[in-house]
Parts: sequence; C-alpha cells; structure tokens
Amino acid sequence: MTLNIPEYYKEVSLRLNRVLNAVGLGEDIRWRKINIWIQTQKMLSVTHYDRLLLGSQTEATTTPGLLSDIDTIVPIISTAIQNLESWVPGVHSLLIVSDENTPPGYVKLQLVQNDLPLPIYNKHNDVVKVDRYGRTVLCNKCWKLNIAEEHNGPANTDIISERLSIDTVNAVRLHTWPYEASAWLTRSRRHNWPSQRTIDLIQQTGALLVPVGHKASPEKYLEFRLSISFGEKLLVWLFNSTQYKCYILLKMINKSFIKPVVGNDVLSSYHCKTCIFYLLENTPTTMWQPDNLLLCVEMCLRLLYKWTEAKTCPNYFIPDENMFECKVYGHVQGRLLDVLSNLLNQEGRYLTKISCDHIGQKLVRICQSPLLELELEYPGVGAVLGVSVYFQLLSAAHLVLDPTGLARLLSSQEVALEVKTFLRKFYYSNIGSKLASLCFSSESPDQRGLDIAHELLLLGSSSDVTSGKLKLAAFYLVIDNLDMCEGVLNEIRANDTYTILYPFHLYQPILEAKLNENLTVSEIISHCTSFPIAYEPLEEMKCIPKALIPEMFRTTGFEQDDPDISYTENIARIDPKVYLHFVEFLCYYRQNKTSHKQAALDNIIYAIQHEHVQFKDTALNLLAHCLRLEGRIINAHKVLMKSMKLKNGHNAAKWHISTFINAAFRFLRGGQC
Repeated sequence: MTLNIPEYYKEVSLRLNRVLNAVGLGEDIRWRKINIWIQTQKMLSVTHYDRLLLGSQTEATTTPGLLSDIDTIVPIISTAIQNLESWVPGVHSLLIVSDENTPPGYVKLQLVQNDLPLPIYNKHNDVVKVDRYGRTVLCNKCWKLNIAEEHNGPANTDIISERLSIDTVNAVRLHTWPYEASAWLTRSRRHNWPSQRTIDLIQQTGALLVPVGHKASPEKYLEFRLSISFGEKLLVWLFNSTQYKCYILLKMINKSFIKPVVGNDVLSSYHCKTCIFYLLENTPTTMWQPDNLLLCVEMCLRLLYKWTEAKTCPNYFIPDENMFECKVYGHVQGRLLDVLSNLLNQEGRYLTKISCDHIGQKLVRICQSPLLELELEYPGVGAVLGVSVYFQLLSAAHLVLDPTGLARLLSSQEVALEVKTFLRKFYYSNIGSKLASLCFSSESPDQRGLDIAHELLLLGSSSDVTSGKLKLAAFYLVIDNLDMCEGVLNEIRANDTYTILYPFHLYQPILEAKLNENLTVSEIISHCTSFPIAYEPLEEMKCIPKALIPEMFRTTGFEQDDPDISYTENIARIDPKVYLHFVEFLCYYRQNKTSHKQAALDNIIYAIQHEHVQFKDTALNLLAHCLRLEGRIINAHKVLMKSMKLKNGHNAAKWHISTFINAAFRFLRGGQC
C-alpha cells in the first residue's frame, strides 16, 4: 500500500521525540526503570516470595498520565505438563488438554494422579469439575484470590492509592513452550525480527495459564488462557527508542480518543502491542527511526483499522486466536471504524489533543512554527502568528536563491529534493525574522511571539554556513544579548573555509569540484556554502541593525517606474562576509572591545577591496556607518561618495549623506552630531 506522507511528518516526529523525552520516555530513564524492576524481582526471589512481576510497569511502557497498574502473578503450586511423558513422581501435575470445542489460545487443566502417570476421571468437588468428556479438570473460578473487593478480569485489584493499584492473578506455570504456539518458532520472517537468538530465549520462558475462559465458550469456567507474558516482556525490552515510543503513543491515543467513544473493554493496550509486533515482522528495522515516529504510529492505526474491518485481531504467538471475538461486532465495530478513520484523516493533527501527560499542549509549544502550524491546522494560528507572513514569503519572487536553477545545473531529482529541504530551513529564518519584527513593532512586545521567533531562527540557522546564523546573530544584537550574538559569530568564524556559491554561473567549477569530493548537495549547502542575506522592506525592519534600514528605501519616488522592480530593489541584501564583520563590529562596539572592533572594521575593508562582493554599494554604506561611529566623519563621507559613484540610482547612500548633512547643520547650531 502506497502512503501519501505529508512533508511535515519528519519535522513533527523529531519534535514529538523531544516531547516524549521530556516526560520521561528517553532511553536512559527507560532502562533505569527496567533495572529497578529487575532488581525488585531479584529481591522477591531471594525472600522466597513467589510473586512474578509483569505488565506495563516492568516493561517501562507507562507514564503517570496512563495510570498503569502493577501486575503480579502468584504461581499455583501445581505444574502444567503437555504430555504424560513429562510426569514426575511426587510432583503435583496438571495435564494440558483441549478438544474441538476449546477455542484457540485456551486450554483445560486435567488432574493427574500423584503416584502414577495417569489422568483422573469423573471426580467432582468445589475445586474441580467434570467436562463433557468425563475428564476431571480444574475450575478457574476457584483460583481467584479474595484479597480485594474489586475484580479486573481474572485479576484481583488491591487499591493502594488514587494513582496506584496492584493487580494480582493466580496462574499455573508452564515451563516448556506450548504446542499451540509451536508454529511461531519456525514461521517465515522477511525482516529477521525477532532474531533467532531472541526466539530461542523466548522459547525457554514457557508460558502462563491464566484462570479465565473464552467469553463465548459454553465451558468458559473450565478454561485457562495461554499467556506468553515473559516472551512479550522480552520483545518489548528489545524495542528500539522509536518502537518503544510508538507503543506508548498508541496507548495514549487509545485512552484519549478511542476508549471515550467505544468503551474501555474493546481496544486494549495488548491489541496495540500485538499490532506493533506484527508490523515489526513485516517492515524493515531501518524504517523505525526517530524522524519516522509519526509515520509508524499511522501505520499501526491503519493495521488496527484493517483488523477492525475484518473483525479479526490475531494473537501474535497463536494467530488462530481472534482477540476481537466478542469485542468488535455490530455498532461497536462501526464506532471503532469511525474513530480510527477520523484519526487517520487528521494526518497527525490529533497529536496536539492528546491529554495524557499534557503531550498535546507540549507538542503545540515545541511545534510553534507557522509552516508546521499551517500544515497541521493548529487552532488559532492566524491570531497567534499571523499566517499572512508565511504567504507573503511564499509569493515573493525575489528569494536570493534560485533552487530550480541549482537543480537544473546538477540535473538530478535527488538534488531538487535536497535543495527543497534547504529552502525549508531558509523559510524558517525568514519567518522568524518577520515574526520578531512584528513583535518589536508593538508597544509591549509579545514574549511568547519572540520565543517562537527565536525557535524559528534557531531552526533556520543550519540552512547554510552563514545566512541563517547571521539572521540569528542580528536578532540577538537587536535584543541586546551580546554574549549570544558573539557566540554565534564565533561559530561562523570557526567555519571560515566556506565558499560563496552565488551567482551560480561564476562558481560552477567550484561546485563541481565539491561534488567530485563525494559530498552531497545537502553537505555542500550546509557546510561549504554561504548565500547573501536578504531582509524584506518593512516586514523585517525591526529585526535588523538600524544602519540597514536605509537599504529598504533605496528607490525614491522618481525611480519608481516599475512597481515590481522597485520592490525588489528595496530588499536589503548584503554579502555574507561583509555582514559577518559588520555585525561583529556592532557587537564589539557595544562591548567596548577596541581591538576586536578594529579587526572587524579592517575585515570589512579587506572584503570590499579584495573579494568578490555582489552588493558593493551596500557594503560601502555599512562601512561608512562604522566609520561614523568611530568619529571618522570625513572618511565616512568619502566612502559614501564612492558608493554613489559606483551606483547612482537605487542607492541608500543618499540617505546616509542626508543624515550627515543634517548632523552638520545641528553641529553648526550648537547641537551634537
């Protein structure tokens, strides 16, 4: 089946992983919990207290919001055997028997004589009954404990507190592998899961015979259910991080969305566990990675939907046992299909509404990206973030990078996808910068909006070597966080081997050389290239150094012949090396680091004189601003005149010059420059 997977699934999956780690589902905490239960079981064994620990708590597949019980098994003194050849003199044994009326996955336990390997017939009392074949078999009703008032299926529940209870079940231990599950040991597995070594280990754990019969069986009080609990626990322990989180998410989805509609007794966590077991057998392990978490959850929901349609959920170890029998039928089936279909149609949006451990709320906070919120249709996105910013960015034809040109240059569909990934990060920086500017424009900046803008700028900082990071550094400069600004600048300088690949036709030989070094396009873009920085007029005006604002008003009234050209001309565009050293200068100027400040100024001059600078007029204008801050007014004026000579029209130098003239008049009148 081909799935139409939305592009945002990987982004959401990674953030979902972070949320689940934050609520205690990281690998370190997971194994710490498992080790605690292993040590607890050892302590029980040392004290000769016959109690086995099983269930979600020992698997570490629970959270405070799921409120899972502690499951304990108290083994019955008798030992189950599958044939009379296994009988041992003096040992109280129970022979496993079944007939054509015994449902798959269930058995009866026939009494065996203590002195002879012979079964007992036609003996009747309160503990044993005679079945239709005259066999004396154990009655499961007689093995329930009476330590609590509440009963949960075959278990007796002892309530410790509001959030903790202990389920205790009497069960017969079978130390050999059950015949009913023998096909599981040798069945074909396309993806080698579980491994043969794991299968051998599980085979040695045997099974438990739990005192509960099939609901539709006329002899349900004489039947025991086969439970391969130890094998299931081992398989869950072997889950990788994604498989483990997928299982817990299914339990949360079941509790939040399915049980309120169909009831508590229809779909259980055991069904979810079985679903994952079957998928692991039939999907490659490489698919179960952190960035595929949401996809894995959706695949589980689709399999549950398929089983619901067929009204059949096969037991993992004994496929002939239908775990949906007497559970999924009629109106219950219809409701379950409706809720599963609704979840699948939402394409992940239901994640934001998971109530367990406030997963939904935490995911919304960590996914506060206009791009993701737009795709996931989170409520209130327009009021919170202003989606118009996103549409304006998508409709702008002036992006500094031409992805189709690069893809055409390299003639590869894979390249086009990689460039698309880069553009996604590029969008984050632009949206973050616009959102920050929007917040700064209000009288009292919205701190939540600034936090989201900061997160977006962080996401976009890896688009290439410098452009995303420089927008982030400019943001820190605007909010006067000079330490963070300096840290970002130092990180950029640590990658001083980058090559400016813009415009492409000038650098095709360099690009081809990088490809010959077996670097992917993503690696070239992320680690070897730097693109010009662009700020859109008005929309990003509050998130840039003030000296750049005139670059957004280069086109005066008499120059506005073509509206499109005027808009493009008024984008503030700067070469990365020039902008790097300019932001450095401003940062060190505020920190009063004289030597660092002078080094940054020298680097701006060197870049203008000796390197290919695409936007030289802007570079000269920024240099003039630095010189003016240093009090070198005459030198600054000369630089501005050079800029005007280089580009007479559409040049912000005229605004800087007018500022100089205004300052001179103020000085002559006795003011300050």
